[in-house]
Amino acid sequence: MMTTYKAKLKGNQLEWADEVPPPPPQPDAEVLVTFLATNGSALMDKAERGARMKAALDQLAARGGIQSIPDPVAWQREIRQDRPLPGRED
Repeated sequence: MMTTYKAKLKGNQLEWADEVPPPPPQPDAEVLVTFLATNGSALMDKAERGARMKAALDQLAARGGIQSIPDPVAWQREIRQDRPLPGRED
């Protein structure tokens, strides 16, 4: 089970925000650090992320789609074909 402790990174040291975690079982224990924000700014919100995805898809569509798939409808039919389930060939 993993427990999360809040802290701020100041230079190369962590400054604990709430409860200080217990000392690790070994002096060089590995830790995981997740950055929740960059330079104090909030992460991209859903609307901005959606707008960026739409812009990327619009660029792809403007180029004519994926060139390695000449007929998208035929490709989709081929991909969606039922396949025998493993162990059920009988």
